[in-house]
Amino acid sequence: MDDSSLNNQAEHEQISTALEVERLEVNLFRSKSLWLPTRARGVFGGQVISQALVSATNCVEPAFGLHSMHCYFLTSASPATPIVYSVEILRQGKSYVTCSVKAVQKGSIIFVLICSFQKPEPWQPSHQWSMPSVPKPEQCSFEEELITQASEDTQIHPRLRRILKTFAEERLRSPIAIKRAKEHELSTDGNVRYMYWMQAKKIPHYEAHFQKCILAYLSDLYLIGVAARISGLKRYAKGPDALSMSSTIDHAIYFYDDNFDCGDWLLYVMECPRTASGRGIARGQLFTRGGSLVAVTTQEGVVRAGIRGPDETSAKL
Repeated sequence: MDDSSLNNQAEHEQISTALEVERLEVNLFRSKSLWLPTRARGVFGGQVISQALVSATNCVEPAFGLHSMHCYFLTSASPATPIVYSVEILRQGKSYVTCSVKAVQKGSIIFVLICSFQKPEPWQPSHQWSMPSVPKPEQCSFEEELITQASEDTQIHPRLRRILKTFAEERLRSPIAIKRAKEHELSTDGNVRYMYWMQAKKIPHYEAHFQKCILAYLSDLYLIGVAARISGLKRYAKGPDALSMSSTIDHAIYFYDDNFDCGDWLLYVMECPRTASGRGIARGQLFTRGGSLVAVTTQEGVVRAGIRGPDETSAKL
């Protein structure tokens, strides 16, 4: 990795820098930094989503607010080459605006996104699911602390200890703080949920447009991993219970509130309705401390166990 790529990794510690794009033309933007997570196949997907949304938002009148997006990851992005985002306004209506964003790297489309913006209609009736009962953020431990504790277990393999310590260091540097609220909560009907408090570190109170882009960034953290965990697949293991591959295919977010602050804690509730055929789908709900459901997410990804089919020679997407 060259010096510029190393600089990009350091810049990831600031969420405002992680989302920053350079405007090249009216509808053309270029990434300024890209982050490759530890042991990842490519650039962090949440960063690509959020940079694409920043690009689209810059092409839409401020009176319209982002209310939904759906994207597909076509191939992994390299942190060594900037991503160029091309925005196209597909429909400009009185109440809604629809945009597409294509992300290009080295001449190939690596990611596509459709997003829709709406003029808010606060006079319309509203309804939401209730927030689950969980400990307050102040009562929960940071992820890096819990991972560090796990790495100090004398029974684990030295290689796994090194991996865990690396993950703990990465979590500490991340612009998003995470605390475990509840893990593997089993409901009366047998469904499992994972719940985490998430917060953007040390940010000013940004306007709603940028808050939604930050939420999009953090919405990609841990979500598809729930599908693997609920299926009983283990990282860094061997055999049929080993997680051999996990990679996002598509991601969607639906926003239902403009009055939230990613600089305060958001509760991310995650569950997995189904896994099969080497795929899994996860869905999430993001609540404010006060219990307002601000966004709903879904994500499908490749979730493969360490099992080969009868005619399979290698695992490819």
